[in-house]
Formats: sequence, structure tokens, C-alpha cells
Amino acid sequence: MALGIFSEERRKWWTLAAVAFGLFMIMLDNTVVNVALPAIQEDLGVGLSELQWIVTGYALTFAALMLIGGKLADAYGRRLIFVLGIVIFTAASLWCGLADSGEMLIAARIVQGAGSALMNPATLSIIAATFPPRQRGMAIGIWAGVSALALAIGPLVGGLLTEHLSWHWIFFVNVPVGVVGIVASFLLIDESKDETHESLDLPGLATSALGLFSLTYGLIEANSYGWTSSRILGAFAVAAISLISFVTIERRRRAPMLDLTLFRSGTYAGANLAMLLVALAMFGVFFFVSLYMQNVLGYSAVQAGAAFLPMTVLIILVAPMAGKLSDRYGSRWLMSGGMVLLGIQLLYFSQLGPDADFLDLLPAFLVGGLGMSLSMTPTAAAATRAVPVEKSGVGAAVLNAMRQVGGSLGIAIMGAIVAAQVSGRPGIEGFMAGFERALLVAAVIAFAGAFVSYALVRHEADEEPEAAVEVAA
Repeated sequence: MALGIFSEERRKWWTLAAVAFGLFMIMLDNTVVNVALPAIQEDLGVGLSELQWIVTGYALTFAALMLIGGKLADAYGRRLIFVLGIVIFTAASLWCGLADSGEMLIAARIVQGAGSALMNPATLSIIAATFPPRQRGMAIGIWAGVSALALAIGPLVGGLLTEHLSWHWIFFVNVPVGVVGIVASFLLIDESKDETHESLDLPGLATSALGLFSLTYGLIEANSYGWTSSRILGAFAVAAISLISFVTIERRRRAPMLDLTLFRSGTYAGANLAMLLVALAMFGVFFFVSLYMQNVLGYSAVQAGAAFLPMTVLIILVAPMAGKLSDRYGSRWLMSGGMVLLGIQLLYFSQLGPDADFLDLLPAFLVGGLGMSLSMTPTAAAATRAVPVEKSGVGAAVLNAMRQVGGSLGIAIMGAIVAAQVSGRPGIEGFMAGFERALLVAAVIAFAGAFVSYALVRHEADEEPEAAVEVAA
């Protein structure tokens, strides 16, 4: 039982603070490692392949196990699974910091991803169980702002710790933070779960995990091995077979892990598809804009990370307001307008040359920050409100899995476009040609997301959870 010294209203916001604290830690580790890779390579004597796995090992298990994390949170207790995730993540962080070989660091990063997969969907389901629908959008806006802040300052934090201490400290710093998060969770978060849970859907868990893992692996590694290589085609085949099997199993089970009738709600289906498209458009762009700033404009890793801060600050300021607006007016127009702004940002970036300065970059970062705020927060709010509270864990997990898979696909597609141009014209000229083409493709995807949001998400204020039960029935 959480502390009773707060009023019911205050305790909700303290619960959000505890959840956001854990979320900040796991989202930071998505980007904090990147600037430390050269130091890790020199210290451990690892090659390029090992460096890639240090980054992708975390992302793979994060994406593949997220749906399982959501179901476990609903079934056995959202606070319990959230705390279990923090324990695993914190222990794995200590293991990462103590690693003295590339293989050990890769293994520890994979375990870190598993801890994150337990924590991430539980954060949204705890919010859904704690806040009434009229306040949920604003709470999710704060959640989104914390996530964006962690992602953006990751390169800065990683650079400062690596430069002034050592790369080991980008992981050691998680240990005291994790301990505080565990204590705060028990003090500030009330337990909640799905009381209608009957049994754990092990076949569904196995097929969904294998399908998402294979799909994510294929998307991330396609550029390394070739899209038509037997390894990548095999991964996609396993993914297709596993995910088809998963849908078949879920349709036949009396108590499925994922209630597919949730997708009868146009709002929920549209929010998930929109999240997939916006992540597909933006994740690869962030990656290559960072490369553009460092390899073409001559920025250091820390400078490149700092360049994203105006965009991040705008997200932090606007995301809660966007969530509050979605509570009052619904998410449809906010999502559509935000994705149009993202498309405009991408078109602007595509016109920048090799001699651009920060003032040239700034308008794109500002427009993109506004677009991300207006699209991501209302999308999460719409999806969360469109499912019953007792199914919020798995509902949130699907949304987050869409984001991870979309991001992996975006990096793969943008990478393939850039690589095709670089192979024909090596050097900055080839990179800039691929960069421009990739950004144009990403802009088209963002505009498609705007259309999907307009077509599928309800125009009026999103339905209450009770209404969502009727939609899903």
C-alpha cells in the first residue's frame, strides 16, 4: 500500500513522479551509450560487429519482450512487474559497468533490455489505473516529456561521464538511481491488476516474443547482411510464421494474451498505426541527422546531442498541454496536425547542405518539437483511453512495441537509401544525396500518418474506458 499521508489527488501525481523516475532511467539508456562507443572499443578491443550488438542487443530484447511485459503487469500486478523490471535493469547495469569483454557487455545489455521491457508498458498501465480519463491525457503528456528528455540528454550525459570519468560510469550511475526508484515505487505506487485474469497464455507469449524478436532482428541487420541474404529472409520468414501463429492462437483461446477485439475500436487501431508510422519516419531521421551534424558539419558527439535540446525543451513544455487539449477536444486533429508539422520538418531538413550552421538547423528542430508534442502525446492518450483499464498493460505494450518496431524499420529503410547513394558516390556528396532522398521518403511517411490519424481516430473526445469495453465487445 502506498503512503497514506497524501490526499488522493496528490498521491496520483506522486505516483506519476515515481513512474516517470523509472521511465527516465530506461529511456536514457537508449541513447547514452552511443557517444561512449569509441572508448568502449578502445578499452575492450572489440570490433564494429560487437559495437553494433552493444546497441542493438538492448533494443532487440526491449522490443521483443514488451508485449509480454504488458501482459505480466496486468496479470500479476503492475507495481510488482514495474519493480521487478527496475531490479533486473539495475543489476544488469552493474554487470555492464563491470564488464571486461565485449561478450560480457553484450550479454548484460540484453538483460538490461529485458528489464526495460517489463518496466515500460507498466508505466502507462499504472497511469491508466491511477488517473481518470479527464486527467489521463495530461499525465501521459508528462510521461512523454520525460521520455523525450531522457532520449535527448542521453548523448550529453554519456559524453560528460565518458570524458570526465570513464565509460563504465554510464552504467554505474543507474545503480543508485535504480535503488531510489525501487523504494519510491513501494512508497508511492498502489498495486493494481486485472482481476479477470485466468491463466498465462504461454503459446501466445512464445509466438509473440519470437515473432517480434525475428522481425526486429531482420530490420536492424538487413543492411549488414543484405535484404536478400538467407539470414535476413530466414528471420523475416520466422517472424511471419510466428506472428501468423500468434494471431491464430489468440483468436482461438478463451483467455488470450492480446484481446484482438480491442482493434475493433477505430481509435485504438488508428493510434497504433499512427505510432508505427511516426516512429518509422522519425527514428531513422534522428540517427542520420546526428551523423550529418558530426560527419558533415563537424560537430562533436556532445555538440550534436546539445543541438537537439531546443527540440526537446519544446516537447517538455508542449507535451503536457497537448495531452490536456486531447482530454478536452480529442486526439484526432492534434495527431494529424502534429504529423503534418513533422513532414514539414523533414522536407526542410532535406534542403540543408554541407555548409549549414546551427541557425539553419534551429527552425527544423523547433517545428519538429512542436510536431512531436502534438502527435506522440495525443496518440498515446487516444490508445490508452480506447481500451478498458484492466487491459491497459497489454494495450500500452502493443503501442510501445509499434514504436520500437517502427523505429527499427525506419533506421533500416533510411539506412538502405543512404547506403545505395553512398555506394555510387562515396564521400560527403554520396551521403548528402542519400540523406536528402531518405528525408523525402520519411516526409511522405509522416504525411501518411496524418491521413491515418484523420481517417481512423474519432473526431470527438475519446471514449471513456467503460465505453471502450462496449466497443470491444
